[in-house]
Amino acid sequence: MLRCFTMVATHGSLSEAADALGRTPSAVSMMLKQFEDHIGSALFETARKSRLTPLGELILNEARREVAHFENTVAVIEGLARSELGYLRLAVTPSVATTVLPTVIFKFAEMYPKVQIDLRDMDSANIARELDRERADIGIGSLPEVEGMQRTELFSDPFGLVCRKDHPLAANWDPSSWRTMGDHTLIANGLCAQITDPDFTAILAQSRMMVPNTASLLGLVRQGLGITVLPRLAVAGSLDALAFLPLVDLGARRTVQLMSRPNALLMPAARAFLKLITDMKRDGSLVLAV
Repeated sequence: MLRCFTMVATHGSLSEAADALGRTPSAVSMMLKQFEDHIGSALFETARKSRLTPLGELILNEARREVAHFENTVAVIEGLARSELGYLRLAVTPSVATTVLPTVIFKFAEMYPKVQIDLRDMDSANIARELDRERADIGIGSLPEVEGMQRTELFSDPFGLVCRKDHPLAANWDPSSWRTMGDHTLIANGLCAQITDPDFTAILAQSRMMVPNTASLLGLVRQGLGITVLPRLAVAGSLDALAFLPLVDLGARRTVQLMSRPNALLMPAARAFLKLITDMKRDGSLVLAV
């Protein structure tokens, strides 16, 4: 009724308002009469609808404001449903944030420029907790299977020993034996547990320092406080000062999974992001910046 009234008042005639609304003049006239009956007073001075009554002038200002608000609300709802609006909460490991996501987020932002993106980097244990507490829509890390969550493998990368470039191991690394690193201080991290080689397990058990945060870990290695073992992508941006030495156990790889609640429970923007990153993995455009 408000839209009908504002269109008649704007065009000054029933026929022009009817054309604009896609209705017949008789239907517009009937709706306008129902509105005036509801108000209890005439809104136009003449049957030609070319001049508003004083009450009609006051109501027109309110009607235009309400119609604009309603149309904006509908546009927002439609935008959310089409993933054009809304927000996306990502929880990822630091190596994924710096090496994998830039190309994905660039494409996503081009496709959905009005979607707000909240990207937080953290270790895999915290990613799982954020997903469980529904404080993240999508998590990317080395994640275990969780009931009620959908999980798919995104990629895997090899582990290697990480040390300063001037470290003795960088010049004399023997990839045929773990024992070569046995006499050096190992700084452990959460990903070391994924390496199941018995020789490395014995070395890991002797470590007296555990640093889960990758940035802090690499800072200690740069200072010469020890060596560590990390996946290749975790040090992709730090090889100016550090060396990445291949490990003898070729099966020692870090697997990164993509995890979220089932699609039906996700906001459209999150569903669109999942589709984009899985499509990029499938067609080979998911570039790992090493």
